[in-house]
Amino acid sequence: MRLDRAFTALLCAAALAACEKNAVQDITGPLPESQIKFFNFGVGAPPVNFYANDRKMTAVLSSDTVESTSGVTYGNVGAGDYYTGIDPGQYTLSGRISAAEDKDRPISSLDVTIVAGKKYSYYQSGFYDTVAKSVDAFIVEDDFPEEIDYTRAYVRLVHAIANAEPLTLYIKERTTGEEYVIGGEVAYKSAGPFVPVPNGVYDLAARYAGSDEDVIVRTNVTFAIKKVYTIGARGDMTVTSTTDATRPFLDLTSNR
Repeated sequence: MRLDRAFTALLCAAALAACEKNAVQDITGPLPESQIKFFNFGVGAPPVNFYANDRKMTAVLSSDTVESTSGVTYGNVGAGDYYTGIDPGQYTLSGRISAAEDKDRPISSLDVTIVAGKKYSYYQSGFYDTVAKSVDAFIVEDDFPEEIDYTRAYVRLVHAIANAEPLTLYIKERTTGEEYVIGGEVAYKSAGPFVPVPNGVYDLAARYAGSDEDVIVRTNVTFAIKKVYTIGARGDMTVTSTTDATRPFLDLTSNR
């Protein structure tokens, strides 16, 4: 699990610091009670580092251990797709430009309340305004059950496309042809519920309400038992290229 890896990294950091002369280590403090992921899904948005108030939550290191200016680029997730620990409380979450030009300028910002024991995902979304240097942002709770059915996978949809109508996610098992509806309509800046499905290899399709037309598709996606997944709809619905980075796309990330 990702928490296990994070805890292991914490212990390793403590062990390295202990090599310093006269170092006194205290690793008895509690780990953060809540967790959060950060997504840069704002079309045209520059790379960013994500912050909670003035605490940097994501960054990229270069080979010489100096922070890289590359940041979290469009279509990617901060912290290597892992959750980052955060204490409960009131925060201003933001994405700040990581490049040397306009360094640390916020392009997205959202005031939120983080509740103890909960998991969240923060999304930069919509379209980047190059004049105002701003982009949309929203947060959703990753409210999958702690006690899950270990014979199933869990799947939900998050809608981050500003010029798309509410979307419904359909998944079809490639071997059996069985189709499942994942939670119903999801509006922009919101998330559907996590739905349990059999493990297997699926073709995914997002459709508008009352339509059988697939407006976004992705094929050959594996959902494994005991895992929890978010399908994030991102991009620009006017792009028709099948290779353009800003085309409508169904992103896959694991929550567990």
